[in-house]
Amino acid sequence: MARLALGLDSSTQSLSAIIVDIDNAEKLFEHSLDYRRDDRINNFGIGHDYIIPPRVDGEADQPPEMFLASLDVMFNDFQTLGVAVEDIALINSSGQQHGHVYLNDRAESQFSQLREGGCGELSLAMLLSGSFSYLTAPIWMTSNTVNQANCVRTGVGGSDTMIRLSGSNAPLRFTGAVIRRVAEQFPDVYRATENIQLISSLIPSILTGNSKAPIDFGNACGMSLMDYEKKNWSLELLKATSEGLPGGAGALAKKLPNLVPPDEVVGNIGTYFVEKYGFHPECKIITGSGDNPQAKTLVAGDLLSLGTSIVNMVSTGIDMRDLRGLANSMYDGVGRPFIFGCRTNGAMVWDRVRSLYGLEKKDYEQGEAALKQVTPGSSMTFWQPNNESFPPSGSFDVVRVAPHADTGLASDYSGVIDTSLAAVYVHSEQFTGTGDVPLYVTGGATDSPEILRRVAAIWNREVIPIEKGGPALGAAVAGIHAYCKSRNEPFCLEDYCRSVLRRSMPTSPLPEDVKAYHFPGKFLEQFNVEEAKIVAQHPISQAPTKGGV
Repeated sequence: MARLALGLDSSTQSLSAIIVDIDNAEKLFEHSLDYRRDDRINNFGIGHDYIIPPRVDGEADQPPEMFLASLDVMFNDFQTLGVAVEDIALINSSGQQHGHVYLNDRAESQFSQLREGGCGELSLAMLLSGSFSYLTAPIWMTSNTVNQANCVRTGVGGSDTMIRLSGSNAPLRFTGAVIRRVAEQFPDVYRATENIQLISSLIPSILTGNSKAPIDFGNACGMSLMDYEKKNWSLELLKATSEGLPGGAGALAKKLPNLVPPDEVVGNIGTYFVEKYGFHPECKIITGSGDNPQAKTLVAGDLLSLGTSIVNMVSTGIDMRDLRGLANSMYDGVGRPFIFGCRTNGAMVWDRVRSLYGLEKKDYEQGEAALKQVTPGSSMTFWQPNNESFPPSGSFDVVRVAPHADTGLASDYSGVIDTSLAAVYVHSEQFTGTGDVPLYVTGGATDSPEILRRVAAIWNREVIPIEKGGPALGAAVAGIHAYCKSRNEPFCLEDYCRSVLRRSMPTSPLPEDVKAYHFPGKFLEQFNVEEAKIVAQHPISQAPTKGGV
């Protein structure tokens, strides 16, 4: 009988699955469900940007029922497509970082139904519908937490202490500041919350039927609640986050699950999934982690993810901090330290530029043709539809910088790509690698030779594209690592990744492109000046409330 590993990735826009043959290091199956395009899932009120229409500027929530429905649909599709679910030996999960749900005191009993038999005729959404104390799930795009982040930072003694303690400088989107805002806005919701789960830990909670499944210390780095070095909940951070809230630090601590390594088996799959979908009752469920940690698992070196957000992930080998407070220290899906800078306004903004000129969201062909018309480093267009944390700044409309002020698809598309990439590069220079080692790149934009050309020139390094679907594949591979560790089976992570991860032909930087970006007076020097002006003109502000709960 084959032994299969299933990796699940619950992202901003989709639930994706990858199945790997454990013993042959062969990827057997891929499937993805788009939350908006799949009518079986798009029934919970999300808009074109995949979030519930915000009540205030900077709010970004998704419906937790959507996560439940997508799991049911995915497993139904497994049956329809003939997946041998009985051979799946383990399931490991990836979830969009910082996203979380609030569970009430009924959740424990409702989740426990999944460990029992006889309820397979009901959907997950029906079985767990009364489990949520807060009816929405704040996600990583949240940025209306200026006051709360300041409160946490001040409460522990300032930025330097915050960074050294947590690994980050209380970014707006991190879970702790969002929890504080929810508690301030809706104290009754906070009082009614018995347990808070990250999206990455919600999936194993569902699969094991345990509403209090543990959180991994890798994804907990994105909460501003954990001591980065000690890998436990920090009393100082808990006190600062809960100052003035009902029950103080003690109440907040009780709402948080235990912390464990990301590569730990947390239980067997629930009887609900055995009876309804045919999973083997001994199928192991792994802790899970965030999408960035799981994607990073696949690459021991440096990885640039060109997704909805743009993330530069750099292996450090040691517990390293960015004392400027721009980048964030994490651990990957098997517990190795890395540091990353995350730019919120990423490839989704590139899509919006194309749409401004009448192109479909997925019309990359005309976008590529437009890029070919423009010399790299010759156009400078800034656009920040969402509040940004890398570097911290508010949203603003299109800004074209003279002498690069031409309008048109080619100029604007090239200009926004250049400024987005330049921002990530410039603000990552203190911790990023050098030209001596390649830069691995993943995400939808790796299909564009012109974008890869620009990445290679800006980083002045050889660029090696790796296949998309990184978090789901990373979850599967990290899960195999955990599974083998639990069985005392030998497993070499690096060799396995080389076997299972597809790499494309490298792109080397062209000397004339490097000159266009890096020489004195050229693009990057001008970018530093112009971005500083724009950021100064657009501070992040706390928006007024537009409506009730």
